[in-house]
Amino acid sequence: MRIANDWKDYIIHDTSDGMKLESWGDKVLVRPDPQIIWKTEYKSDLWNKADGIYHRSVKGGGEWEFRKKLPESWTVSYKGLKFIIRPTGFKHTGLFPEQAVNWDYMQELIRNAGRPIKVLNLFAYTGGATLACAKAGASVSHVDASKGMVQWARENAQASGLSDKPIRWLVDDCEKFVAREIRRGNFYDGIVMDPPSYGRGPGGEVWKLEDCVYDLVKLCAGVLSDKPLFFLLNSYTTGLSPSVMAYILSEVLTEKFGGEVTAEEIGLPVRKSAMPLPCGSTAIWQA
Repeated sequence: MRIANDWKDYIIHDTSDGMKLESWGDKVLVRPDPQIIWKTEYKSDLWNKADGIYHRSVKGGGEWEFRKKLPESWTVSYKGLKFIIRPTGFKHTGLFPEQAVNWDYMQELIRNAGRPIKVLNLFAYTGGATLACAKAGASVSHVDASKGMVQWARENAQASGLSDKPIRWLVDDCEKFVAREIRRGNFYDGIVMDPPSYGRGPGGEVWKLEDCVYDLVKLCAGVLSDKPLFFLLNSYTTGLSPSVMAYILSEVLTEKFGGEVTAEEIGLPVRKSAMPLPCGSTAIWQA
């Protein structure tokens, strides 16, 4: 497992009974996590001092219980990048801290490439990968279907002092955008893909990532340059193992481009247990 252990502004203090106890800067939150199936004793006094707790509803979704008034948003930092944290109605805060291991990885590749690098960030959310790649010197096309998420990403870029970097902010359907880029002859040296486990197509049809991921990777391979640098695929889908993602990337990319594929779980350290919490998986093709 690759563990994001360089955070200063984010800590998981403890985990038990489906919940994790976190600090985001000086704000303490308790949120559900489906990976936490153990029911260990609480090891931190902060459980009783949390500023906010997210309660799931049996009808789906849930709501926050705030024990004290919190600001609408605040910022946390990671190696010079700044992110606006904003608790949402779906338990999320606008950032997945475990992805820092991938930000570091991509930044090293970009800085050592010795040439200009164009990156396509698909399902780009609030822009963690976009900011990391831009800070490392890449030009980035940031694509997400949610106008609100793209705006949030732009705010993160401004907070990080990266507003003047060559970033294209695009509110678009990722598959349709890639198909148009292929027709237009626009190509990229790096691709980051972080698709949701479930989604809806343009006609409202429901799709599952396991059923669509191969076709999605194959489509995106068509927008890679002649000398691509990396293709990074994230998944939070429990039915999509790192080995399966590695197999797909190998089948689609290695015959044409060579290179190698690695795939592992990614996670975050838990302070009280000294154990890592699994937080999804990443498969990476690298030239």
